[in-house]
Amino acid sequence: MRLLLDENLSRRLVPLLQASYPGTSHVALVGMERAWDRLVWDYAQKNGFVIVTSDADFEELSLLLGRRRT
Repeated sequence: MRLLLDENLSRRLVPLLQASYPGTSHVALVGMERAWDRLVWDYAQKNGFVIVTSDADFEELSLLLGRRRT
C-alpha cells in the first residue's frame, strides 16, 4: 500500500513511513501542493495511492465518489 500524505501532514513523515509503506509520498513532493482536493483524489486513484489526511473534505469526497478503484 502506497500512502499519499495531504498537505496538512508534515512531509517529514514520509521517510519514517517508507519501511512499512514503500512508495509513500507527500502532495508537495509530487507537485500538488495547494491543489484542489478533487485533483489530489484523482492523482491518488490513478497512481495507486491511499490518501492520508486530517481534512474532512476527503471523507466527503469518498461519500460522493465511493471507494477508490483498484
